[in-house]
Amino acid sequence: MKLVSWNVNGIRACLNKGFIDSVLSLQADIICVQETKASEEQVDLMMNDYYQYWNSAEKKGYSGTLVLTKQKPLNCHVALCSDTHPQEGRVLVLEYHDFYLVNVYVPNSQRGLTRLAYRMIWEDDFNRYLNELKQHKPVIVCGDLNVAHQAIDLANPKQNERNAGFTIEERTKFSKLLASGFIDSYRYLYPQQQAAYSWWSYMNKARERNIGWRIDYFCLSDNLKDKLNEASIYPDIMGSDHCPISIEIDLEG
Repeated sequence: MKLVSWNVNGIRACLNKGFIDSVLSLQADIICVQETKASEEQVDLMMNDYYQYWNSAEKKGYSGTLVLTKQKPLNCHVALCSDTHPQEGRVLVLEYHDFYLVNVYVPNSQRGLTRLAYRMIWEDDFNRYLNELKQHKPVIVCGDLNVAHQAIDLANPKQNERNAGFTIEERTKFSKLLASGFIDSYRYLYPQQQAAYSWWSYMNKARERNIGWRIDYFCLSDNLKDKLNEASIYPDIMGSDHCPISIEIDLEG
């Protein structure tokens, strides 16, 4: 089974930049999309081989997640939507026979770290939720986690130590998730691979120069690691400031 994840930074804009051809070229069984910035009613997404599941934010043109899947799940629901967490369309959960799939767009701590305190609450609740899920069956969580975990995961770690996405607070929360029984699929297979990024600023020709960050992930519960065959990043696929990532894993849904 092949799964793809991509923060498209606006599905409508990405559709005009070849989204459908790009994702079809990857021949995925499941495609997880983040930052759709749209509701299902606003998008004419003609992908007849895939069932579509949407989780859109209340705020128009903001956030949002989407899963396209060839195999219909047992059920689908949204998570982390409560009095504590506004409906920003951030977590979409599909249950299959063999696993749970969690598509997530983690809140950005924002310039000046104005949302870091909230991010810490969100991280604790999300990690708790994932660990509750994996008590029932294995979990695959993917998406834009808005953190570069280690210095190897961004081009300029020293200059970014107190910037959103590379604070010690955010990195520690990610470490705690891994310690609770998850693996970072890419680093599990390629622990020393450098210059492997999934996001680049639009400024200063960052993508052309590969001055990027790896902030998009597939994390698997430990009991899936022996089924993992490949983890890939596709920097040559354009259409967003992020590129798609994928895993290939021995699961049947």
